[in-house]
Amino acid sequence: MNKRLFEIRSRKEEIRAALQGDGKVDLKALQEELRKLDAEQKEIEEREKIAEGINLGNDPEGVHGRQKPKANETAKGLDSDEYRKAFMDYVVRGIAIPAEFRAATTTTDAGALIPPTTLNRVIEKLRTYGNILPLVTRTAYKSGLAIPTADVKPVATWVAEGATSDKQKKTLGTVTFSHFKLRCAVAVTLESEYMTMSAFEDTIVSNIAEAMAVALEEAIIKGTGSGQPTGIIKDTTKGSTINVTKLGLDTITDAEAKVPQAYEAGAVWVMTKGTFMQFMAMTDSAGQPIARVNAGINGVPERVLMGRNVVLCDYLPDFAATLTKTDVFAFIYRMKDYVLNTNYNVSMKVYEDNDTDDLVRKSIMIADGRPVDFNSLVLLTGNKTA
Repeated sequence: MNKRLFEIRSRKEEIRAALQGDGKVDLKALQEELRKLDAEQKEIEEREKIAEGINLGNDPEGVHGRQKPKANETAKGLDSDEYRKAFMDYVVRGIAIPAEFRAATTTTDAGALIPPTTLNRVIEKLRTYGNILPLVTRTAYKSGLAIPTADVKPVATWVAEGATSDKQKKTLGTVTFSHFKLRCAVAVTLESEYMTMSAFEDTIVSNIAEAMAVALEEAIIKGTGSGQPTGIIKDTTKGSTINVTKLGLDTITDAEAKVPQAYEAGAVWVMTKGTFMQFMAMTDSAGQPIARVNAGINGVPERVLMGRNVVLCDYLPDFAATLTKTDVFAFIYRMKDYVLNTNYNVSMKVYEDNDTDDLVRKSIMIADGRPVDFNSLVLLTGNKTA
């Protein structure tokens, strides 16, 4: 943008502020100054308009008549750093779009056109989520939900004719769910709110949903149970545990041997991709791979360890020889035996922080979860002493 043109517009803004203020002004002098500024601005804009036409190969006004810029010429003008700066000034400060840019378009009833180089997308680092939540049991009861449990089943016995059998008692216990609040709030400064475009609005909403899903899944795997749901691997005394010094075929066979036959259906491996790829490099005595990756529905990879499906997640460590006996790096579990109870779920609220003028978007969920059956659980840990 022409430096003098910028100075003229700035001076006009100063004069406008002076006229709107409470102080005394020399009205006649200001009017005369405005007249001179208008004349100078018009002359500069006209010179730049002709120069721009010559630069783009157009026939300038005053020679063969002013031609309308071609479509690609308009895009070039709107793509420039000058226009993008002018566009931001228009949105944030209300400063009018310069005449040279308004003249470069055929749109006369719009305050400003969005710069075409600003793609409606925000590039962010990706993270994996959504593999665990679909597998667990979801409920939506009020706090205090109790699920009856029983460790002992009645046994049938063969008896002689006319004889009877012992009466057996069925002892029931309960698993009771509490309520914990999961909250995610993102604040955007008022200035940024008016400078950014719809891509950021969409991104913020997506980020909040992703953050809450990640928090839920991480709690399902390794939640402490204090202020958050109880994770599957929270109590390493539950289920069966195998201490692993080195990964091999025996690691898988030992783990599979500990899965009760009644829990075969639906039980899956859970581990990181790094751990799975270590198994992927192994073969059995016949040269057959221990792990396989098949093309599932819509080409989505399906990972298998000796016939059992593998669910990948980022909430466990990769296997390493330095892991201790308390470090769980993989496990087998029938995921439907984990119950996640959510009794209050707010999608999105937007409000303004009166102290900072920030616009805050928040989502809140009340939830609790815990494993209700550990019989299918087989934990794989390191073999070092902590």
